[in-house]
Amino acid sequence: MKKHKGFLFLLLVIVSLVLTACGAQENSQNSDGSKLKIIATFYPMYEFTKEVAGDKADVELLIPAGTEPHDFEPSAKDLAKISEADAFVYNSPELETWTDHLTDSVDTKKTTVIEASKGIDLMEGSEEEHDHEGEAADHEEEHQHDLDPHVWLDPVLAIKEVENIQAELSKKDPDNKSAYEKNAAAYIEKLNQLNTKYQDAFQNASNKTFVTQHAAFGYLAKQYGLTQEAIAGISPDQEPSPSRLGELKDYVEEHNVSVIYFEENASSKVAETLSNETGVKLAVLNPLESLTNKQIKAGENYISVMEENLVALQETIK
Repeated sequence: MKKHKGFLFLLLVIVSLVLTACGAQENSQNSDGSKLKIIATFYPMYEFTKEVAGDKADVELLIPAGTEPHDFEPSAKDLAKISEADAFVYNSPELETWTDHLTDSVDTKKTTVIEASKGIDLMEGSEEEHDHEGEAADHEEEHQHDLDPHVWLDPVLAIKEVENIQAELSKKDPDNKSAYEKNAAAYIEKLNQLNTKYQDAFQNASNKTFVTQHAAFGYLAKQYGLTQEAIAGISPDQEPSPSRLGELKDYVEEHNVSVIYFEENASSKVAETLSNETGVKLAVLNPLESLTNKQIKAGENYISVMEENLVALQETIK
């Protein structure tokens, strides 16, 4: 009898261990127990995804720090990296134009492709017409934007992108859905606080117009009732025509513009030219298309840079 009871006890222990092991495997993201591997294109997509994923996935930045995402073209190695990932997160085909052909090299049954801006109505782009010749014309044509992709610069639309990422990761990894929802909610609370700061800063301003290097802040302007006057179009490396520069010079003088905003990660030559001709000072307004390694190491992130942008804009919007 004692031997029988001992056998039953041993059997229960074995069954318990087996069930525990099975449960652990069911709760892990991959069948081998490893975390999900996620590739995100450029910095805001990386941060949004990392905040949602928490410790349930490893998130890697595809486009190197300090690289302009408008002009990025993935290498064969980059495409292989995406195809080996469990999920791939990008903003939209309007920015990452090469994603239109992604299904040619990536098995979407294995790699979940997440378009963060899905469901957001994109505004018309504001590219100016330019004359180009030869290869330069072909290159420029590849990166023309019919629609404005810069939705992440509006904190309210950033929330929508975070929600889209959370929903798709929850489908991919339902065992960790509650963790993704909790992480997303915590980050969205920070974005809501950021939105409130922008609302409070601009709601009673008498001047609501600002001049910036390229037309990246249209969604932010629309959200808070501001007017963006851009030197160039959607692409930061696009140079305005002489007539456009003349128009902007007149605009700056007529509207007593005190600040022209430029970007650290793009050439500021045109902004400097306009500043020199009008005597208006320059200030940085970061479109968050990339953070440098120095900024990342210093602990800067989407929230902190957007708060810096708010302080910079208050030199004009007041």
